[in-house]
Amino acid sequence: MSVLIDKDTKVIVQGITGRDGGFHAAKMKEYGTQVVGGTSPGKGGQEVDGIPVFNTVKEAVAATGANTSIIFVPAPFAKDAMLEAIDGGIQLVVCITEGVPVLDAVEAQNYARIKGVKVIGPNCPGLISPGKSMVGIMPANIFKKGHTGVISRSGTLTYEVVYDLVESGLGISTAVGVGGDPVVGLYFEDLLQMFQDDSDTDSIAMIGEIGGDAEERAAQFIQKHVTKPVAVFISGRQA
Repeated sequence: MSVLIDKDTKVIVQGITGRDGGFHAAKMKEYGTQVVGGTSPGKGGQEVDGIPVFNTVKEAVAATGANTSIIFVPAPFAKDAMLEAIDGGIQLVVCITEGVPVLDAVEAQNYARIKGVKVIGPNCPGLISPGKSMVGIMPANIFKKGHTGVISRSGTLTYEVVYDLVESGLGISTAVGVGGDPVVGLYFEDLLQMFQDDSDTDSIAMIGEIGGDAEERAAQFIQKHVTKPVAVFISGRQA
């Protein structure tokens, strides 16, 4: 078992014909992720690295059975891309785009909650279950399979902590970069509960940053609901 993604996860890449979308689609496919399609309005019928391109998310889902989307579009269009994915039948949306306006993020996250769709990001590195699937921009070579779940607000610190865990002989069940923006989707409490319920996870590493009260709320949640060992690192000098 793993959290959110596994070998059966089918991914489409929104913005696959762009530089970043095409590059990371190829990297995810190389890792073994089932990248079954991509979208780029007006470019349906093309291929990128052997991956079929569709005009819309609905077309891609109908043709491929995709259940997950990763978004590589410029910030002004990220809200529309998230809304299209939510409406298109996607169950997990991973928005890599940074610089998304806060009000756009609020609208997309609220709509996702109404529709029962899970969102990671925006401004995040995505997530990985080593040996199963990677949906994001993480350096997959440093991740080794194991039983520690990782939740992080910081992309770079995720890699530092994962490297240290692996070097110490502790592998990773799933690592999730939630994103550092003021408004993001799944957050500490959501993921702590998922790792608590995951039979493949026996311990949790959480990486926070100063500013806001998310870490304090997570601490209260851990006290009340989490029985597995949790190690927490919080970075920053001043808020």
